[in-house]
Amino acid sequence: MQGLMMEFPLTLAHLFERAERYHRDKTITTNTKSGLVRTTYGEWADRTRRLATVLDRLGCSDDARVGTFAWNSARHLELYFAVPCSGRVCHTLNIRLFPEQITYIVNHAADEVIFVDRSLLPILTPLVPTFTTVRHIVVMDDGGDEVVDIAGPEVHDYEVLLADAEPIAGWPRLDENRAASMCYTSGTTGNPKGALYSHRSTFLHTMALMQADSIGVCERDVILPVVPMFHVNSWGLAHGAVASGASLVMPGPDLSAPTLADLIVEQRVTVAAGVPTIWMGVLPLLEGRDTSAIRTIPCGGSAVPKVLSEGYRRVTGKPLLQAWGMTETHPIAAVCKVKSTLEHLSEEEQADLRTSVGVIAFGVEMRVVDSDTLEERPWDGETSGELQVRGPWVIREYYDDERSPQSFSPDGWLKTGDVAVVDREGYIRLVDRSKDVIKSGGEWISSVNVENEIMAHPKVAEAAVIGIAHPRWQERPLACVVVKPGETLTRDDVLAHLDGRIAKWWMPDDVVLIDEVPKTSTGKFSKKDLRDRFADHVLPGS
Repeated sequence: MQGLMMEFPLTLAHLFERAERYHRDKTITTNTKSGLVRTTYGEWADRTRRLATVLDRLGCSDDARVGTFAWNSARHLELYFAVPCSGRVCHTLNIRLFPEQITYIVNHAADEVIFVDRSLLPILTPLVPTFTTVRHIVVMDDGGDEVVDIAGPEVHDYEVLLADAEPIAGWPRLDENRAASMCYTSGTTGNPKGALYSHRSTFLHTMALMQADSIGVCERDVILPVVPMFHVNSWGLAHGAVASGASLVMPGPDLSAPTLADLIVEQRVTVAAGVPTIWMGVLPLLEGRDTSAIRTIPCGGSAVPKVLSEGYRRVTGKPLLQAWGMTETHPIAAVCKVKSTLEHLSEEEQADLRTSVGVIAFGVEMRVVDSDTLEERPWDGETSGELQVRGPWVIREYYDDERSPQSFSPDGWLKTGDVAVVDREGYIRLVDRSKDVIKSGGEWISSVNVENEIMAHPKVAEAAVIGIAHPRWQERPLACVVVKPGETLTRDDVLAHLDGRIAKWWMPDDVVLIDEVPKTSTGKFSKKDLRDRFADHVLPGS
């Protein structure tokens, strides 16, 4: 027997119309070169409807891929909804990818039009001749003084187009499985791969963000999405804010630690989300300031060091909230909150627990398995295996990519590439990325665990541990350490600090002091670059 419920498509139009009808006076604040610019959801909604008319006038096809090359701003948020609500696909282009990767994803997605912030023209303009399908470039004036000098596609001014357009009266009724947006992976190995999200998956992921045991996004929040809108839909926070009517503070192009700290304090931010490398710089600038508005600070992209999380607990009263996900999972798939049944643990034990990525999100399923046999590993907190996931906001394949089959198990689970253990409470601890784990003498060394211990040294700013070829043990760990400004540290200091904190055979064979750990386009540590740089490094005694 079937239920007798209405057929109601889960589309982004519902999110948009709630903000438009119920939260017209809530604000979206954008930090620009000339200062803060505020608009209301009501004004934003009118502009978004006008933008839909603009897409029609530009001749965008019914399922056109519309590229965005922009910072976090109210204008970018207009594109986030005008494009998919009109039936097209919003394709956020990662401005930090290599030029050839940007060319690849624009052509692979077959973008018809690209909306670009003026300040980003120096990056995009040289690439325009390499784009094969782009017919229009629309320039959004974000306060930059860059001159438009583009040959080929028609070039338009965003504000002129909007001023000449009438707002669309109503959105088309769309199938909830229709594509809404598209993001590409950072492409650390080979070309980036495309994740094509549907209206339904985005709707459900948004609801997941609003759950109390997740981020708990609500109308009372003031959200600062430091994570870029060109990176996995800003972790879904832009959609969550619109759906709930939360106020937004968009940082624009200035992601410097002083600016972010000022925005957090002066705008009374309740939710601020970004990667660990961002929060490392912001923490000392919050010392002694009024951070009482902060409710939670979601952090992800790479392992959150215990010392950093506890630093925020000391300064703001709130530890970092570690979350985990991937481009392929929309991205939120796990969040680390301490269960009520574990509140009896000591502060130190709870701090240790928060270094895990937490429990899998409601709506998503996970398993840790032997990658060859698919036999599930016991939940004992010790036995590691490959983390695999499935769920309604997890991709089932990559967009038009022959590499899809190798990324999924025979029974359809996504292979995350993470090596993990699970404890009896269901808390997932990532041991390492499968490509970063160090195999020494047939045993595994977790680079993440060693890094966390090094980061606990008060003089260490950043640390990354990589495997170096060894004639006897196959690989041995090399620690690459960045010392805090004004401090001095030696190889022996680092090793002495680790003594007793990790197993003897996990101890790095060498320590090198570097100026900075290289970062990927999404702000993660680029261990690939470090492995290339130190490929010929000779370890003592090898």
